[in-house]
Amino acid sequence: MSAAVSSGGTPPGPPESRRIALLRHAKADWPQVSDHERPLAERGRQDASTAGRRLAETGIAFDLALCSTASRTRETWKLAVHELPHRPRTVYEERLYDASLGDLIALLNETPDEVNDLLVIGHNPGVHALADALAGKAEGDTLARMTKSGFPTAALAVVGFSGSWKSVEHGVGTLLEYWASHD
Repeated sequence: MSAAVSSGGTPPGPPESRRIALLRHAKADWPQVSDHERPLAERGRQDASTAGRRLAETGIAFDLALCSTASRTRETWKLAVHELPHRPRTVYEERLYDASLGDLIALLNETPDEVNDLLVIGHNPGVHALADALAGKAEGDTLARMTKSGFPTAALAVVGFSGSWKSVEHGVGTLLEYWASHD
C-alpha cells in the first residue's frame, strides 16, 4: 500500500488536463481616442462573432474568461460570448493590456486550480508570444499555420497541458488548435 493510502489519503491521480484558449481582439478602428479606448471596426464586429462561433465549435466549456480592460477586447468578448452555449465567469484584467510574455505567464500562474479551461482575450504581441512559448509540441500543421499567419486580429489558439497552473512555463503544452478568419 502506498504511503498516501495507508495514511488515509487518496492516492495521487494523473495530473489535471487543462486548456488555455488565447483570443486576440478583433480588428479595431483608429478614431482620435487613446489606444486603450479604441473601439472595433465594422469588420472587427463581424469577426468577433465569427470567432465566438469558432470558440463554440471547440466544444470547450470554459470555466473562466480573462479579458483585457481595453475597449476593443471588451467589445470582442461581448460579441463572441453570445455564440457560446455556456457563459463562463468573466474577469476584466487590467494587466492583460500591453502585457509582456512574462506578465502573461505570471497571470496564468495565478489561476485557481479549480479552473480547468481558461479563455484569455488579449492583444498582440503578447497572445501570439504566449501561444508560441507554451507550445512545446503541436498537433498536425497548427504551429506552421500560426507561424505563417502571424496571429492576426480575431485569431484563436488552444493550448493543452497537464498539471497545475503554477507549473505553466515555456514548452509545457501542446498547440491543439489554431484558427484565424483572415489568414
